Amino acid sequence: MKPRTFAALSLLLLAPLAAPAADTRPNIIFIMADDLGYGDVGCFGQKEIRTPNLDRLAAQGTRFTDAHAGATVCAPSRCTLMTGNHNGHARVRGNAAGGNAQSLDPGDITIASVLKDAGYTTALCGKWGLGDFGAAEAGLPTRHGFDLFFGYLNQTHAHNSFPTFLVRNETKVPLPNLVPNETPVGAGISSNKAVFSGDLMLKEALDFVRTNRAKPFFLYFSPTLPHANNESKPLGLEVPDQGEYAKRDWPEFAKWFAAMVTRLDRDVGQLLDLLKELGLEQNTLVIFSSDNGPHKEGGQDPAFFKSWGPLRGTKRDLYEGGIRVPTIARWPGRIPAGATSAATWYFGDLLPTFAEVAGAKAPAGRDGVSILPALLGRPQPELATRYLYWEFHEGGFKQAARRGDWKAVRVRLGAPLELYQLAADLGEQTNVAAQHADIVAEFEKYFATARTDSPHWPLRAAGTKKGK
Repeated sequence: MKPRTFAALSLLLLAPLAAPAADTRPNIIFIMADDLGYGDVGCFGQKEIRTPNLDRLAAQGTRFTDAHAGATVCAPSRCTLMTGNHNGHARVRGNAAGGNAQSLDPGDITIASVLKDAGYTTALCGKWGLGDFGAAEAGLPTRHGFDLFFGYLNQTHAHNSFPTFLVRNETKVPLPNLVPNETPVGAGISSNKAVFSGDLMLKEALDFVRTNRAKPFFLYFSPTLPHANNESKPLGLEVPDQGEYAKRDWPEFAKWFAAMVTRLDRDVGQLLDLLKELGLEQNTLVIFSSDNGPHKEGGQDPAFFKSWGPLRGTKRDLYEGGIRVPTIARWPGRIPAGATSAATWYFGDLLPTFAEVAGAKAPAGRDGVSILPALLGRPQPELATRYLYWEFHEGGFKQAARRGDWKAVRVRLGAPLELYQLAADLGEQTNVAAQHADIVAEFEKYFATARTDSPHWPLRAAGTKKGK
């Protein structure tokens, strides 16, 4: 072989480098409603409240009729979502009044940190609930994998849809709303209602998608609709107007609640429309869900719209109405369109699922498993043979677990298990524990090993103070 001449080497060095291959991994968007019941959405049976965009999403994707939140209230549900651990192992197991009991630790690995490490750009627009300024700053979203955060850190602050500030990353952004009796965390009742926080958080989410459309991104869009403002009595359902429901012959709370749900639907529609406009529909996995069952706060009566659908219970219950949530997934060409799936899964499964979608490695030791086969419409029989677990600490210690069609509920510390066979009794009306002692014994054995103790969330009976 003849040695290359100097001229040949010069041409080689000056030749342009080949352009790197485009990163075509799918975008991931997870949309989390706040206190939206299983029966509040048209495609899940709602007859009075209009949700055309969510119904469109279901027509283009798959309805999951047996999908569950991480918990029956917001903070522990969001912790299970972010970390892939159920309430018996998660860092945050309830809505705490303050301190770091409702904060992630520095070493906690989240969906956002897994995807960020895999090269995704990440954003949370909306409610966080797993860290705050002060004693809980270790849990700030920007310290757990989010390149961008805009919204509410504290879930009590998020009660007020017309706050005096929101937070961008780690800085407060002042708003022109006036809240005369504002609490230290920013909760209260606005006297002028100048700017609706939901509009600002939606704009931030849309801007994030536009800015990052040329590379893989993860967007966690977490609006506060239709959560109530618990500080506003007797009616705390906040949205700029009643819209199309203003002239309905309904109680005032019903008009406001319906307007909140339809506005949530409108916001989802704007996000879906943007994906289509930018040509991102085909390469974006979108999942919509809710953080727990329907609330009865701020004057709302969930019975009016049958917000629990065919289920029993509401927010703060461990019956299915408190934890089974309306869930839709769309990924054109991958997830079956217009389909319905009864695959049984919960928020803890989404960290390993999103990691697999992104080609990333999920952290070891998570309670959740990847449900990508189920999302894609493929059989995943192991989902029906494993246990799912929930616990709840308000008003005493409560537990629940699922395995296939069997559901076990313990309503207070030391109480005997209730047992329901959901295939025949979706509404959990008939306790069959006495007829199936063998199944009860299996659940008791599982409960004995399902959880680890937490100094922040001790076991306690109803009526005892926290820590006693």
